[in-house]
Amino acid sequence: MTLEEYNNAVDEYADNLYRFVLKNCRDEALAKDVVQDAFEKLWIKLDTVEGEKVKSYLFTTGYHTLLDSLKKEKRMTTLDQQEHDRHSHTDQYTGMAEVLQDALERLSEIQRTVIMLRDYEGYSYEEIGEITGLTASQVKVYIYRGRICLKSYLVNIENII
Repeated sequence: MTLEEYNNAVDEYADNLYRFVLKNCRDEALAKDVVQDAFEKLWIKLDTVEGEKVKSYLFTTGYHTLLDSLKKEKRMTTLDQQEHDRHSHTDQYTGMAEVLQDALERLSEIQRTVIMLRDYEGYSYEEIGEITGLTASQVKVYIYRGRICLKSYLVNIENII
């Protein structure tokens, strides 16, 4: 990969990668860090990554970096976060975007990821498989099961009100 191809990759994929990571973690600072780390890892492996595989490499690296960050974050809980969680109020209707976000949060990590890659980013099953390390068949199953969970959650009126 040349320096020009790297710069083109930054221009072409940085926003999409940021959007994907942000949708999965809902933390702007973490999303920016993950995107930065993905491009840093690409820079380090500049000689070994082929130009036509850069998109797949970036999303795979971003996905795995995000998972590592989330695992690390789960082990650490601050007192402020516990207080905030205890006093939050989510019983009222706050808008469809919030309801959909709540429905997505109920999915497993892998279901949410493959649905986001497919429905929000428009990747093919094969591309999602490359990013997540799954086969195309596994991707289809996770997407199907995730959509079933979303549907059953969203058709229940108590969840929306």
